[in-house]
Amino acid sequence: MSIEFSKKLVAHETPIPGVVLYDLPVHGDNRGWFKENWQREKMVALGLPDFSPVQNNISFNEKAGTTRGIHAEPWDKFISVATGRIFGAWVDLREGATFGTVFTAEMDPSQAIFIPRGVGNAFQTLEDNTAYTYLVNDHWSADAQGQYTFLNLADESAAIRWPIPLEDAELSDKDKAHPRLAEVVPMPPKKILVVGADGQLGKALRGMYDGDASVEFAGRGEFDITDVEAFSNRNWKNYSAIINAAAYTAVDAAETAEGRAAAWANNVTAVARLAGTAVEHQLTLVHVSSDYVFDGSRDIHDETEEFSPLGVYGQTKAAGDAIVSAVPRHYIVRTSWVIGEGSNFVRTMASLASRGIKPSVVNDQVGRLSFTEDIAAGIQHLLMTAAPYGTYNLSSDGGPQSWADIAADVYELSGASREDVTGVSTEEYFRGKTAAPRPLNSVLDLAKIKATGFKPADSASRMLEYLR
Repeated sequence: MSIEFSKKLVAHETPIPGVVLYDLPVHGDNRGWFKENWQREKMVALGLPDFSPVQNNISFNEKAGTTRGIHAEPWDKFISVATGRIFGAWVDLREGATFGTVFTAEMDPSQAIFIPRGVGNAFQTLEDNTAYTYLVNDHWSADAQGQYTFLNLADESAAIRWPIPLEDAELSDKDKAHPRLAEVVPMPPKKILVVGADGQLGKALRGMYDGDASVEFAGRGEFDITDVEAFSNRNWKNYSAIINAAAYTAVDAAETAEGRAAAWANNVTAVARLAGTAVEHQLTLVHVSSDYVFDGSRDIHDETEEFSPLGVYGQTKAAGDAIVSAVPRHYIVRTSWVIGEGSNFVRTMASLASRGIKPSVVNDQVGRLSFTEDIAAGIQHLLMTAAPYGTYNLSSDGGPQSWADIAADVYELSGASREDVTGVSTEEYFRGKTAAPRPLNSVLDLAKIKATGFKPADSASRMLEYLR
């Protein structure tokens, strides 16, 4: 066998999405050769997913013509040849437009290939005493075999041109019995789990992902984030992301002893469990934040601003954000003044207008409404486009308004008079009442999320649709 020495580390894309063939530098002399088979820093810099391998397997094959596959396992694999030479064949067995796509290549120790979950792997040895190695990011178990997907080596649709005809090759009886492509059930993608799925945002996410079997919804009854047992009763290997739409949002009640405990339990302790789960299982964690993490002293809040919460609710949200920011794969989606299906300010004002009530409404708190359709669409956009991880402000667009301005808009759109709404200061409105401090300015800078290609709808158009 002749190995090409001193190649540069180079990545080669293939017709199968996510399957990448690598040239490996092999250094040799009269004694033999040496290579860095897996070098995380260099390979991640080339675009290889940082897939955190946990197990290394070796298949030793005594004779040329030994043929194994086609097996698609529920984990990612980094494959190379330790000694000898192989003909490799890979078939996409995942759900989607590339199902059935084939890639083949001859490999010696100077090459390696990354195979994502759900792509079928097969090889045929071209030399005696060939060792084929797998670096995988999940531990093999007997239970996992039930999640494999198989394809017959002789499948006519794949039409793999084996260098040694299969009738002359060494195959196992199991591999001979695998189904043809027309009979293969494609491997489904990992799921997205939405927790807090019965709240305003959860309902919008249900609408956004309606009909998508890869998204699973769990209200408090199905998954209580404050319950430790809920975390241990789920197989997290089947998920790719968690969207946390659950939170304690009773701003004023959070200032009481009972409310304070509940706010910390939901917004901090439970979030820490979600974050720990995401880190352990390499999940993306999407967490919804709030303008209440700021004191409102700036004219506009961008994603780089330091926390300065005024009340207990804001303090718990800031603590939750700090925890989530330590998760390698995270999106913190910061919103303000959420409006969706359920009890909220716009519905309250519309109800008052219909009953002829003339309310006093705060006029010195300024911000933008965040309609849940926009929040849900923004979350979907971040996940689908694989936008850079981090914090993103996300509200509906348009000019900043006070609560009194918004109430007047609701009255006018409901057929009442704008003049029925009287503006009052925050201090005057809450005089004699037990209430949490509020930020006076909640306007969020939307430049960062717009730079990813997402354009939130204008608040005025959303309001018109909502009241209809």
